[in-house]
Amino acid sequence: MKVVVVGGGIVGVSAAYHLARQGVEVVLVDREDQGQATAAGAGIVSPWISHRSKDPDWYRLARDSARYYHSLVSQLREGGEVDFGFRQVGALAISRDSDELDEMEARAYRHQTEAQEIGEITRIAPGEVHRYFPPLRKDVGAVHITGAARVDGSSLREALKRAAQRHGAHVQQGDAQPEMTGSRVTGIRVQDEKIEADAVVAASGAWTAQMLDRLGVAVPVAPQRGQIVHLQLPGNVDTARWPVVMPTGSHYMLAFDDSRVVIGATREDDTGFDYRRTAGGMAEVLNEALSVAPGLADGTIFETRVGFRPVTPDHLPLLGTVPQLPGLVIATGLGPSGLTMGPYVGLLAASLSLRESPALDLKAYDPLRQIEMKAESH
Repeated sequence: MKVVVVGGGIVGVSAAYHLARQGVEVVLVDREDQGQATAAGAGIVSPWISHRSKDPDWYRLARDSARYYHSLVSQLREGGEVDFGFRQVGALAISRDSDELDEMEARAYRHQTEAQEIGEITRIAPGEVHRYFPPLRKDVGAVHITGAARVDGSSLREALKRAAQRHGAHVQQGDAQPEMTGSRVTGIRVQDEKIEADAVVAASGAWTAQMLDRLGVAVPVAPQRGQIVHLQLPGNVDTARWPVVMPTGSHYMLAFDDSRVVIGATREDDTGFDYRRTAGGMAEVLNEALSVAPGLADGTIFETRVGFRPVTPDHLPLLGTVPQLPGLVIATGLGPSGLTMGPYVGLLAASLSLRESPALDLKAYDPLRQIEMKAESH
């Protein structure tokens, strides 16, 4: 069996890794477009206290994705990967409104009954929260959970790619044009080279619609620009174990090991692939962060990133096959949940490409479903 995976983001490299690990012949093709979401992203694995957990279809996939990280981390470490940007540091859901905190705490306890990986749940009083994340203002309270983790998208992607190659996957750069024989997708063409395959996984993120348009398949996925700021804190601060911070809106803060705090991110629709860092975007990110963490004000801006999230109108992924085009698997549309869901969605896409029954009912994520608009919650 031979499978071509198109797209070198977190979904694509995960699919390639899981296929290669099973001994499948795999070719991973990536165009290396500027603004890939995985390369820009700093991820939070904590679906249990997200407002989006109110959507059962989103939560079911996000919950199983978070659970799968434990297996994936073990696999990568057993395969020799040591540092791939993942650490279980816990999370603080913060607010100055005690009613909001009551709601978040109740939500966490409800989910704990079927998701033990959420860990311990603790209510943190105002005046105590800054002991966990020192830059925070002292009048916010929090719900603290120990099971949450943070992920560096670029590091995890490279680790999965290396692991896939160790298992025999071939990686190449280029623009993949789908090839058909009759009504069946039978491979791709990259420049003048035709690569035949039993299945093609379309996992090129916000660019997937362009690829599928060549097949006459229209999918409702579009780029959403996200601008992110990395701050270097003065004084060689030990930030390695600081928890992820989740305010009540769509913004976040998380720390890495080198006195670095990542703050983000904008969610800008209708920008196309306009790869720019804008004054308005930077102002939004900084203002949101400093409003809850004034202790970051003295940080040095040493890096900004831009990524294009693949988003759908109903905020659910597109994951499944296309009955009228045998041999095609679509896996995209994860939006701001890419680094939470990506590794598991890659596993599910790999199963679909092998014509296996996936471990999760994918009806809600049918890439050709009739989209019903949902109000986005964070």
